[in-house]
Amino acid sequence: MSSVAVYVVIAVALLVLAGGIGLVAFVNGRKQPKAPPVESRGGGVITEERPPGTTDPALEPEPEAPVDTGATRLLERPEGTAGRLVRLRQRLSRSQGGLGRGLLVLLSRDRLDEDTWEEIEDTLITADVGVGPTQELVGRLRTRLRVEGGASEARAVLREELLTLVDPSMDRRIGVTGADGKPGVVLVVGVNGAGKTTSVGKLARVLVAEDKTVVLGAADTFRAAAAEQLSTWGERVGVDVVTGPEGSDPASVAFDSVRTGVEQGVDVVVVDTAGRLQNKAGLMDELGKVKRVVEKQAAVTEVLLVLDATTGQNGLVQARVFREAVDVTGIVLTKLDGSAKGGIVVAVQRELGVPVKLVGVGEGADDLAPFDPATFVDALLDPA
Repeated sequence: MSSVAVYVVIAVALLVLAGGIGLVAFVNGRKQPKAPPVESRGGGVITEERPPGTTDPALEPEPEAPVDTGATRLLERPEGTAGRLVRLRQRLSRSQGGLGRGLLVLLSRDRLDEDTWEEIEDTLITADVGVGPTQELVGRLRTRLRVEGGASEARAVLREELLTLVDPSMDRRIGVTGADGKPGVVLVVGVNGAGKTTSVGKLARVLVAEDKTVVLGAADTFRAAAAEQLSTWGERVGVDVVTGPEGSDPASVAFDSVRTGVEQGVDVVVVDTAGRLQNKAGLMDELGKVKRVVEKQAAVTEVLLVLDATTGQNGLVQARVFREAVDVTGIVLTKLDGSAKGGIVVAVQRELGVPVKLVGVGEGADDLAPFDPATFVDALLDPA
C-alpha cells in the first residue's frame, strides 16, 4: 500500500471517530421526558425533583366545593313609618280635603246664622261623621266662636275641635308583644271584599320594617286562592306562611300557625281568618272557635277588624256583628284614599269604642299606614 492510501484510511477513521463522539454528546444533551412516578415497595410515591419553593399539583389539596344554599331570594325592604305617614298626609289631602274646605267656607262667613249652622251639620253628616258626633261638634263650635271671635279664629278652633272629635288620647299601638316569651298573636277579621287578606300581607310589611320577626297564618280556608295570595305577600319579605288544604278547619290552621310561631321564637303571628257572611251565625261561631283554639298556644294580643271605608254607615253594621263574636281591639280602614268620606273614622270609633289603628291609602304594597289623628285633621284642613 502506498503512503497516499495510508493517509486516506487514517483520515476516514478520524472522521468516523469524531462523528460518533458528537452523536453521543448530542443524544446525552437532549432533555429526556420524565418518567411517571412509580410506587415504592413501602407504598410511597417517588416523585421528580422540583425547583425550591414549588409543589406538586397532584399533592395540593382540592378546592372546597361551594355550599349549596338554594336559590337566592331578593327580599324587599318595606318602607318605614315616616315615609308612610308622609304618603298618608298626601293621599288624605287629595281625597278628604273637600270636607275641610267646605267647613272652613261656612265658618268664615261674616254672620253665622241658623241656616249656616244647619249647612255645617249637613256637611258633617254627609261625610259619615254620624248624627251624635255631629251635634257634639257643632255645639262646641258655636260656643267657642261666639266667645273667641268669628272668621279669623275659625280655622284654629275647627282644627282643635276636629282633633278632639277624632280623640288623640286613644292608644293606637298594635298589640304585638306576647307574654312569657311567646309571640304576640294578631287575629285579623272582616268580611271578604274589604281587603282583609291584603291588609294582613301589608301589616306583615309594617312589622318587618320595624325589625319584627313574623309568621303568617292563612286560616281563611273557605276562599279560593286566599292561601296563595298570602304566601305571595310572605315570600316578598321573607316571612313564613302556614297554610292548610282548601276547605279545611280554619281553627286548625290558626292553631298550627301559632304553634309554628312559638317553636320558631318569632315576635308576632298574624292570622287571616274567614270572612264569609252568607251564614252570619256560622261565621261568628267559627271566629269565636278560632280565638279559643289559638289561645291554647298563646294569648291573643290584638283583634283587628278590617272595614272598607267606602261602605260608610254600612260598615258600622258589620262592626256590630263582629264585635259580638270577638273582642275587637282595633280598626283597619281600607280604601280611605278613594271615594270614602273621612267622617267614618269618627263614627266607627264611637260605635265600637276602639281606635282606628291603621288606614289603607292606596293599592301599593306599602300603602298601609298607622293612623295619626293630627295628620288626619291637618290633611282635612290643608288639602294638597
